[in-house]
Amino acid sequence: MAQKTLVGASSLFFFLLLADLASCKEILVGGKPSAWKIPSSPSDSLNKWAESLRFHVGDSLVWKYDGEKDSVLQVTKDAYINCNTTNPAANYSNGDTKVKLERSGPFFFISGSKSNCVEGEKLHIVVMSSRGGHTGGFFTGSAPSPAPSPALLGAPAVPPATGSAFSLTCRIGVLGFVGLAIMLL
Repeated sequence: MAQKTLVGASSLFFFLLLADLASCKEILVGGKPSAWKIPSSPSDSLNKWAESLRFHVGDSLVWKYDGEKDSVLQVTKDAYINCNTTNPAANYSNGDTKVKLERSGPFFFISGSKSNCVEGEKLHIVVMSSRGGHTGGFFTGSAPSPAPSPALLGAPAVPPATGSAFSLTCRIGVLGFVGLAIMLL
């Protein structure tokens, strides 16, 4: 009887652990609150930081910055290349910005200050397709996504920054949990 209870408790713990891992991740841009700034060097750019991560549909990017001095603009590829701050797709200036990545494909973000953007305060990421279900690891350290190609952007690459992401992934989905629960029972 004790073994049956232990197996049931272990199964429940494992299921709850996987449920926690399935929650979408919130990724702190640059891996630290002070990352949304002009990079001090090419190796400090946000694109360099983004090269080591995989972004998935459902993830959210989180920026922490002084909203009185800066902002985040979501822009087109052309506006990203040219640091065009007019007519952004979205304008965030509250200092604590969260953008949910609701589709696969490229996303482009620049500083609301044109001069900051020209000096490298910008971010280009590619969100992986959600087709095929689980495409990443259980940890934020899954295989890196490819770096944006300077040839595709038509401009020299801005060096990226180092950093880490926080939180957990949203890769398994409800059906994965249902299947796991059935297998464990």
